[in-house]
Amino acid sequence: MHQESVRVEPGGRGLHDVTDAVRRVVHAAGVRTGLCNVCVQHTSASLVVQENADPAVRRDLEAFLARLAPEGADYEHEEEGPDDMPSHIRAALTRTAETLPVSGAELALGTWQAIYLWEHRRAPHRRTLVVTVWGL
Repeated sequence: MHQESVRVEPGGRGLHDVTDAVRRVVHAAGVRTGLCNVCVQHTSASLVVQENADPAVRRDLEAFLARLAPEGADYEHEEEGPDDMPSHIRAALTRTAETLPVSGAELALGTWQAIYLWEHRRAPHRRTLVVTVWGL
């Protein structure tokens, strides 16, 4: 079993490709067949495996989630700014961990798939991913 913490600094709200960072950990693990778990250690960001070809997909996902948890609604938690509580709701509606297969010492992603850190805050934040790889 191999585990690393990976620091990423996405440039604010949106989906940010972290596939290469996760691949580096998989390669360092030396696992040929197994699983890779990625967990984001924050409550206002999440992870998603999604299409990597058309940026419109990411824009549409962001717009849809913004309609579900809009800024400016009557939230009780407002100490950290108007985008904070909507960010917590967006993270609660999505996933903070993904588990993916490792096959032939590579992440077994589809042709059009990538792993994205979904930053829900407007301003850039430093985020930590815990990547755990295990297998044979």
